[in-house]
Amino acid sequence: MAVATAVVFVVDDDPSVRKSLTRVIAAAGYAVETFVSAREFQERAPVTGPCCLVLDVRMPGVTGMDLQKTLAQAVHQIPVVFITGHGDVAMSVAAMKAGAVDFLTKPFASRDLLGAIQRAVERDTRNLGTEARTEEIQARVKTLTPRERQVFTLVVAGMLNKQIAAELGVVEKTVKVHRARVMDKMRAGSVAELVRLAADVGVIVTRA
Repeated sequence: MAVATAVVFVVDDDPSVRKSLTRVIAAAGYAVETFVSAREFQERAPVTGPCCLVLDVRMPGVTGMDLQKTLAQAVHQIPVVFITGHGDVAMSVAAMKAGAVDFLTKPFASRDLLGAIQRAVERDTRNLGTEARTEEIQARVKTLTPRERQVFTLVVAGMLNKQIAAELGVVEKTVKVHRARVMDKMRAGSVAELVRLAADVGVIVTRA
């Protein structure tokens, strides 16, 4: 079942292909936006909800493969479903290794296209959820003072209060105060949860 807010971008230089794909994809419940070229697609307005890209491999100017490489550099990588009438095994393998959800050779069945789109949208939905959680945790980390950040990294490294105090050159009572503030600001109910939060945002554990 299509995700109601999902948008499917179709990039193909053939107007008849864009028209037929729009009909099939829209009938499945997705919003559809079409583009005649990769450059036109890159000039689109940003979309905040789940989406995917149905992309022709061979187009004048910037090819589908070129666009895939460009999109791979973005913070949020839109899942790609390739379509082509001139594909080969090597091209398919390269596209899939680069992260494409599927590589469909024209003519393909509508059910195969819609299946690939569903997988792509589901992937994007998961990715957006992960990115939102990461941003939220990073915002919590930013509320920590420099000293609290030091205590944070040493706690997740597995050090005890006494060890942290020795490491930072402070008394153990001070460490306990900072540790309590860290747990509160990070909204962590346990050290194990604090460790998971640190891992989610890639906090590097270093000694002071």
